[in-house]
Amino acid sequence: MHKYLVVSDNHGRDENFLRVLDLEENLEGIIHCGDFEGTEGKFAIAADCPVYFVSGNNDFFSTLKRELEFELCGHKCFLTHGHHFLVSMDLENIRCEGIARGADIIFFGHTHRPVAKKVGDMYIFNPGSLSYPRQEGRKPSYLVLFIDDNGDVSYEIKYL
Repeated sequence: MHKYLVVSDNHGRDENFLRVLDLEENLEGIIHCGDFEGTEGKFAIAADCPVYFVSGNNDFFSTLKRELEFELCGHKCFLTHGHHFLVSMDLENIRCEGIARGADIIFFGHTHRPVAKKVGDMYIFNPGSLSYPRQEGRKPSYLVLFIDDNGDVSYEIKYL
């Protein structure tokens, strides 16, 4: 079983990310959906595994890419912060972009609200925010993604 941590929108506050790293063991990778606000270097050092990062709308001086495509266990992934795809309105634009790129897993942030859904053969994930959650209950959230040796995907949204 392959295990990946998906986080977003910490906005310069790293305490909860460090807590999550203590909680989640045996990670094969970390996916950050943007809005570090200058702390991406700390993430890379603390991670101790491969990291996939993109810049968000508040990462003004970041040299990170705004979009990233990569593969995880045979799945083509598309990672972006989401603000350029109007994700605060609905998921149709980002879903269409994922289709155009041949992705079957999309990761995004920006809304500070967790989303985990399957639409056809495509998974769409937003881990919410580790620092400034906006969903009901307002608990910091993240997502743990599992991909088994057959390529089957499972996931869990977790709250601090």
